[in-house]
Amino acid sequence: MSALRKLFDPKLFNKKILACAASSKHCYYSTDASEFVLHSDLADVEIPKLSIDEYVFQKVDKWPRRIAAECGTTGRNYTYEDILKKVTNLSKNFRKKLKLQKGDVVAVLLPNSPEFVVVALGALKAGLIVTTLNPIYTPDEISRQLSDSSTKAIITFSDLVQLAKASTNLLQTGTSVPILTIKTQPSQATPAGALNFYEFTENVDFPDVPAADTNDVAFLPYSSGTTGLPKGVQLTHRNIIANLCQFNSKELSVIEETTSDHQDVIPAVLPQFHIYGLTATTLHLFSKGCKTVAIAKFTPELYIATLRKHKPDVLFAAPPLVLFLAGHPAVTSSDLQSVRTLLSGAAPLGALDEERFLAKAQKDINIFQGYGLTETSPMVTMTRKDLRQFANSSGTIGRPVAQTSIKIVDPNDPNFTPLGPNQKGELLVKGPQVMLGYHKRPQQMKETFTDDGWLRTGDLMFYNDDRLLFVSDRLKELIKVKGFQVPPAELEEIIRDFPDVEDAAVVGVPHARDGEVPRAFIVPKQGKKVDVQKLQDFVNGKVAPYKKLAGGVELVESIPKNNTGKILRRLLKEKYEQRQS
Repeated sequence: MSALRKLFDPKLFNKKILACAASSKHCYYSTDASEFVLHSDLADVEIPKLSIDEYVFQKVDKWPRRIAAECGTTGRNYTYEDILKKVTNLSKNFRKKLKLQKGDVVAVLLPNSPEFVVVALGALKAGLIVTTLNPIYTPDEISRQLSDSSTKAIITFSDLVQLAKASTNLLQTGTSVPILTIKTQPSQATPAGALNFYEFTENVDFPDVPAADTNDVAFLPYSSGTTGLPKGVQLTHRNIIANLCQFNSKELSVIEETTSDHQDVIPAVLPQFHIYGLTATTLHLFSKGCKTVAIAKFTPELYIATLRKHKPDVLFAAPPLVLFLAGHPAVTSSDLQSVRTLLSGAAPLGALDEERFLAKAQKDINIFQGYGLTETSPMVTMTRKDLRQFANSSGTIGRPVAQTSIKIVDPNDPNFTPLGPNQKGELLVKGPQVMLGYHKRPQQMKETFTDDGWLRTGDLMFYNDDRLLFVSDRLKELIKVKGFQVPPAELEEIIRDFPDVEDAAVVGVPHARDGEVPRAFIVPKQGKKVDVQKLQDFVNGKVAPYKKLAGGVELVESIPKNNTGKILRRLLKEKYEQRQS
């Protein structure tokens, strides 16, 4: 018997699978008994049949007067009982004042803020679907999402009303979209043509709204998936609750539930509109009674001041933040003395970077890594303490979370046969956290799911003899800048709209601080010249800052493509990297 088979006995997991199938009409485990399909080695977690708002409010009576959310800049805050009351009233007013119906979509155009959780839970309690928007998006980017999602209302800050209006003005529907505005300063007035959000959180004579079904769509964040333009990811109440329960399993939980003597404090710097920030540092922390300190926009001064004032217990981070903490001269070991755990996600964190962080902290801080996707709510795998016993665990992203199965396959194998240890291939996933589907994208659904229901991640990985998973590369075209998705197709579409451009391709190139940044390869029209600076200004005016062509622009005679016309991005990337070396 191989070492792998000793660690993972298919007969044992077959019993688990059969038990699951006997107790439920829908079993999310793979029934593939191959020794090369890796099932979670953690005990199953119970996934209650509740809506998200019901789930996160289950224990609120244990800590009603504890502060739930506070603004790191202004200090405005809300207790748990404040939020429960506002959420209940908001859910009724969505129905009464705006006449919204179950399944309607509302857009949340907010930076991190104490109001974010109020808006999200209020919408969910009303039976609505929440689509989240990045507040640094341009009107073109926002209007595309509003149109595709058929958004019926927008909730935003007073400071962002002009952005919201400019975005709705680009819609071709002919119907107006109401905009609810939140004041961040007492002196602010409600902008002309907008509605006062706070009036929607006041008491109203309206019956309680029935709880959403656990299989109803709750969130509609947008992701590029493995290719193409951003698509709405349909995440159900069950998807999100499953991931919250998986994250809360005893082996993985990094948060201590609030008691009369202690409340975990966590700075919320990861964007709440992003699935990592939404699930991990918004809903999960709320369900555990934590105090979150919302940081709307990261600056070294504000983040360091937050560490010193609030003395956080746990840090949720992406690699750039870990590098900042390890390398910034103003961050001292005393700033990190209250921290017991750091959880990094959104991109791989190198072993050397972990060592640099611990050297700065000068104390034993638990460092864990997680891997996930928007399409998986997001968590798929996570490291944990007991995995450190393995000699080759450095740099791993761990093993599958509870009720989750994974396999590595040759992406060109039509049968998706699982590969053995130490063989690089595409990661496929099954689990209760996997999305319902893409909004109005049946073709992309066919490309993303195998016939037997495995989600193709587009990420190249391998697992070693100890069944520890490692990220190798990305098969998908997506560029990741500081953990944010940048779909090349979106930039290429904009570039091709510039005068005198015949063709274009965009790839991600390595960047010391941001991981990678977009670089454009441009084919000018015959007999024409392209002004590179004007092209960059043109693109920069239409996209969020992290999507700018920070990797530069290169004029080329042709774009390499295969027989079907697909751009051979890897070839462009390899040629660029060869020149750099």
